[in-house]
Amino acid sequence: MKHILILIGQRLALGLVTLFIVSALIFIGIELLPGDLAQAVLGQAATPETVAAFRQQLGLDQPAWSRYLQWLSNALQGDFGQSLANGRELSELLPGRLSNTLFLAVIAAVIAVPLALILGILCVLWRNSWFDRATNASALTAISLPEFFVAYVLIAVLAIELRWFPALAQVETASTTGEALYRSFLPALTLILVVVAHMMRMTRASLLNVMARPYIEMARLKGVGPLRLILRHALPNAIGPIVNVIALNLAYLIVGVVVVEVVFVYPGLGQLLVDSVIKRDIPVVQAVSLFFAGTYILLNLLADVVAIVANPRLRHAQR
Repeated sequence: MKHILILIGQRLALGLVTLFIVSALIFIGIELLPGDLAQAVLGQAATPETVAAFRQQLGLDQPAWSRYLQWLSNALQGDFGQSLANGRELSELLPGRLSNTLFLAVIAAVIAVPLALILGILCVLWRNSWFDRATNASALTAISLPEFFVAYVLIAVLAIELRWFPALAQVETASTTGEALYRSFLPALTLILVVVAHMMRMTRASLLNVMARPYIEMARLKGVGPLRLILRHALPNAIGPIVNVIALNLAYLIVGVVVVEVVFVYPGLGQLLVDSVIKRDIPVVQAVSLFFAGTYILLNLLADVVAIVANPRLRHAQR
């Protein structure tokens, strides 16, 4: 137990260092954007005096390293500043968008994760059958298609042709849960189709790798049934890589939904990030980018820790 706690502490420390490096890269990337931020926000009609006063108000007349340390210090205290577009505090603006993104991610995850595990197990149980071949072909097709293409096909068929669901997922604060689920169906279905294929294929590959081991053959010779052989003997030993892929796909559901949210005009963090980049709303871009990076790093750390705890060989390999 002590060794595991030390490994978890090492992973957390590594994650904090990674997040610090990512925060610096975010700041540098925004600094390298062409044009003057104050001029872009105020427009071409602004006088030089107005632009200079606005630059001073934003602290743009200070050195870059000083502004970065100030931004990082404020971010560590939970203060991300105000939006330049509407003057709202980000502590008030971000939670609503975050809850919408998490709502969409939870819907997709609740359906996609068990569906992928069940399909992966059934493919191993009926290996080389028509079901296995059809499922693999469908998964390869889904992986090969970009998210925006899947989204536009769903809009064309389910929204325009059949008129079953709205093409735009305009979820509002006053919407009931049922209405929000109805309006979020198409973006959620797009995410499910994309992530199920990855998780199903990894589940199938990991189980087949374990099923080739001698102790599985011994259990089979003792008369253990195929389904019990998979669930009781193979799945616990294949859970490490499966959890890794599930964690990566969960991270994608939160930080990689930018394209899907833009296609469906879904009011989440991804849509807010794109709108803020267009408006040069730098505080929002920095805050959302840092949140995405932190979430991705956290879920990867979680997957790493679960893999180490689930697989004793990984624990010994760390020594």
